[in-house]
Amino acid sequence: MNLFSDLRVLVVDMLAQMSAEGDLPEGLDFANVAVEPPRDAAHGDMATNAAMVLAKPARMKPRDIADKLALKLATDPRIVSAEVAGPGFLNLRLAPSEWQRIVKTALSDGVAYGRSDLGQGKKVNVEFVSANPTGPMHVGHTRGAVFGDALASLLDYAGFNVTREYYINDGGSQVDVLARSAYERYREANGKEPEIVEGLYPGDYLIPVGEALKEKYGATLLDKPESDWLIDIRDFATAAMMEMIRQDLASLGVAMDVYYSEKSLYGTGQIEAALERLKGLDLIYRGTLEPPKGKLPEDWEAREQTLFKSTDYGDDVDRPVQKSDGAWTYFAPDIAYHWTKVERGFDMLIDVFGADHGGYVKRMKAAVAALSEGRVPLDIKLIQLVKLYKNGEPFKMSKRAGTFVTLRDVVEQVGADVTRFHMLTRKNDAPLDFDFDKVLEQSKDNPVFYVQYANARVCSVLRKAVEAGLIVDDTTLAGADLSLLGHEAELDVARKLAEWPRLVEIAARHNEPHRVAFYLYDLASAFHSLWNRGNEDMSLRFLQDGDAVTSQAKIAMARAVSVVISAGLGILGVTPVEEMR
Repeated sequence: MNLFSDLRVLVVDMLAQMSAEGDLPEGLDFANVAVEPPRDAAHGDMATNAAMVLAKPARMKPRDIADKLALKLATDPRIVSAEVAGPGFLNLRLAPSEWQRIVKTALSDGVAYGRSDLGQGKKVNVEFVSANPTGPMHVGHTRGAVFGDALASLLDYAGFNVTREYYINDGGSQVDVLARSAYERYREANGKEPEIVEGLYPGDYLIPVGEALKEKYGATLLDKPESDWLIDIRDFATAAMMEMIRQDLASLGVAMDVYYSEKSLYGTGQIEAALERLKGLDLIYRGTLEPPKGKLPEDWEAREQTLFKSTDYGDDVDRPVQKSDGAWTYFAPDIAYHWTKVERGFDMLIDVFGADHGGYVKRMKAAVAALSEGRVPLDIKLIQLVKLYKNGEPFKMSKRAGTFVTLRDVVEQVGADVTRFHMLTRKNDAPLDFDFDKVLEQSKDNPVFYVQYANARVCSVLRKAVEAGLIVDDTTLAGADLSLLGHEAELDVARKLAEWPRLVEIAARHNEPHRVAFYLYDLASAFHSLWNRGNEDMSLRFLQDGDAVTSQAKIAMARAVSVVISAGLGILGVTPVEEMR
């Protein structure tokens, strides 16, 4: 049930009647008519922009349309009042029964309340993390992992068929560096002094890899030329790093559906096939690019190269796909990889990149638009940096990783639930501060605690109700006399519950899971406000001594809050707590 959608249907029906009766021209497009919460809650429960968006095509004054629409809407029993404001906005106040009905619906539907068929089963590929398999995941990967996983859950909740995918960057020079670094740890395991020269990976995490190599090869690779061991050690070390990454993700509660290897694209004709498709669209040519202003990118050459005509799809310049010596640029396998996604039948692609990939967005979107001939949209979400603090000071180092704080460091200190929720307290493209002390603070200023505390309070009410002999299963509560919930503070909570289905669809349309975290904080705030009002006004307390009927109605309200909090936390990948300690 989406009350906002229901009221929009009512508004559109009334507009259609006005057209039929001659109060509006026929043939108007009502697609941009919206019903949403007003900016100021004092103005009403809902507002519609109908008069504003129809005034120009109808060649009428917005106020004239709004006045007539208000009269129509006032005849519906769900509408208590319809008032015109300003140049033509229409504010609606709903009967209390509509808000009370939301509580019943939330309890009857359970965790399905708010689920949507927006996606209509469309196949979506969400590629996220995709860290180089050269070491443990760092805190920047943590934010991307949480965002991508929560987005996938949000889209699933909104009716999409979602695949979580990790692209293993195991085809570039970085895995050769990994092999050389692992070889030094292998030498160390054999009693030699490791030579961790500049450019190699210095972290202690490779020490167990070196020991495992010794167990497999003994001393047979010592003093052998690199050509004898590079490929074997590269494959061994890459597999070890990917196992570490899987464990890191598991500690955060993230499980991928697909791990796709970049290396599998080489020597299989897949890169050639993708570029051949672009060539068939007359988008591949030989040419020399003008030198860019400022710092030269690594894929620029002052020689003739094979170029992709990405400017035809909105990019700033055309992009090299093959160097003058015949080697592929790093962009070429990425084109091929995304072509596999198109061929696998996905209706929509989402890539979650680090902030340092901002310059890659236009070219990748151009490639997918060209490959799919505009059929498959690609949305790229950039994840901004995380700044870590502890005891009020920047927190930067991890001995195990060598140069950075790892995902495991964060999870071990504050837990997966706290980590996940806090990583979604800012929009993905905004920097985020992560203070190890503040994320564990038990105060209103800590959204993780504030939301969990609301759920714990509900659970406390339910336990006390059971002790008092009340029946508080969801079916019984859904049948309570909810007309007893008439106080404005109670209706405010119900109004916030009513926003949940609408919020899910908006967040899913924009691929913004942080909206769920924001909403949960607002819902918790409304609930805590009601709870605190009960300290002064005993009639607002959830348990009314000697009055089981009223108690059940009020407990139903509390339980509905818990249902929605649990659903929202489920999307974020956070376990709701039943008791705060």
